[in-house]
Amino acid sequence: MFMPVISGLVVSLDAFFIGLSLGLQKKCKFLYLAVINAFLFMLCIIGFLIAERIYELISIDTDIVVGFLFISLGIWYLLQYFVFECFKVQKKDEAKETASSIKKIIPVGVVMSVEAMLITMGITFIFLPASNLIIPLTVALAHFGYSTLSFLLARTEYAKKIPVVFSHIISGVALIIYGLLALFVDFGV
Repeated sequence: MFMPVISGLVVSLDAFFIGLSLGLQKKCKFLYLAVINAFLFMLCIIGFLIAERIYELISIDTDIVVGFLFISLGIWYLLQYFVFECFKVQKKDEAKETASSIKKIIPVGVVMSVEAMLITMGITFIFLPASNLIIPLTVALAHFGYSTLSFLLARTEYAKKIPVVFSHIISGVALIIYGLLALFVDFGV
């Protein structure tokens, strides 16, 4: 019973860095983070329900599927951030800046939510048939707690000096590491 909870808490740590990266963006409001986490909660529940139903349908080991999905998500997250930064257009109008900021936050929210759904599915696969609803609840609440804490910390004077790029790199690399761990565990390394 405690292992799924511990797993959900540990693999949700990347939400800390996602919350940090959102908190460092001047135009991001806490409301945006709350909406992202509400969407994330729904996807965790859906991921749990899907995982129970498709477990028997997957012909290859689920650790391989989860590993490659996390690695792909981490790479996509890093590329998405750097593409946005490389092609960033300076805007003079404040309303356009806010719209641009929201356009940056939406992909981050989608990635964070899909990643949480995959974490839920991965933990569910690992602990089947003993999986229960505590898995998606733990993952969703851990994401909310970690991202809220770091979002609020990012608004302090000391954290404002941290370049936003560090938190994005750490988040993407954390996803890749989770994927590699799932693969290495599967191959017995």
